[in-house]
Amino acid sequence: MASLARLAPTFAAQQAARRAALGASAAAFSTAAPAAKIRNVTVFGSGLMGAGIVQVSAQAGCKVTMVDVTDAALDKGEKIIFKSLTRTAQKKHADDPAKAKAFVDAVMANVSKSTAGPAAADHADLVVEAVVENLAVKQKLFAAVDAAAPAHAILASNTSSLKIADIAAATKRLDRFAGLHFFNPVPQMKLVEVIRTAETADATNAALLQFCRDLGKAPVSCKDTPGFIVNRLLVPYLMEAVRIVERGEASVADVDTAMKLGAGYPMGPFELADFVGLDTTKFIIDGWYTNGDGLKGKELVAPSPLLNKLVAEGKLGRKSGAGFYDYSKKN
Repeated sequence: MASLARLAPTFAAQQAARRAALGASAAAFSTAAPAAKIRNVTVFGSGLMGAGIVQVSAQAGCKVTMVDVTDAALDKGEKIIFKSLTRTAQKKHADDPAKAKAFVDAVMANVSKSTAGPAAADHADLVVEAVVENLAVKQKLFAAVDAAAPAHAILASNTSSLKIADIAAATKRLDRFAGLHFFNPVPQMKLVEVIRTAETADATNAALLQFCRDLGKAPVSCKDTPGFIVNRLLVPYLMEAVRIVERGEASVADVDTAMKLGAGYPMGPFELADFVGLDTTKFIIDGWYTNGDGLKGKELVAPSPLLNKLVAEGKLGRKSGAGFYDYSKKN
């Protein structure tokens, strides 16, 4: 999805236009308020997260446009959705194949695909971005989407670690910009973090909270702080587990056993880190240590030699076959 940047104009040019029009945009907000009900959703990104957001939105009855740069990427995303819906249908209608098929067909009928780039947002009530976790790419994409989307449309990023205000700065609609952080796998995970910046309007926040409820999700509100709620608590916990092992105080297996049996966690911290991806964990702590509000330079998020070593060796967790554990030896 990094190549989505090619579809957008330069960030600098968009910033100049944004500064010139910011006052007018704020004045116009009362006549361009978010739609009373979000019915048309455009999702940029057709990977696991993007496809999941498309699926739950379509299941809730929204008309959804899934956008990516190639037909091959969109076809892959469509297959992810179809496979997930088929599993759901088989559980809901185990004794009635006809109803199961009708369920899948009805949801898929709400999904369309597009390689039109930002222009695909021209009819959206809500635009959700789920592309590569790179600030420059997100800014360039949203600068172009801002110009293409209707005045009332809300723009939202699914980022898990970047500052929402920094992404929103590429647009002219700071009052209609927020974070909408879903969790993987989206169809199964109930939680959505709704992130508001200092500029996010009350009407925008309320519309996103209601949208999440319409999806059958449980939304929670959070200010634009590094990691929001879940990752702000989870990532330092994972890193402290790594430091226990680095100091030679306990083994990987014993730490996991202790947290599962002593704290009642379904997964130990090393099992969870392997599931999330060691490269993802490293990306988050490196960003916080370098530039995180209230976290910059703090020991809590300091780089880990052990984590750095594993990532450098390509041991990224379950997805690579090895991380803190070797999955090639597991059934």
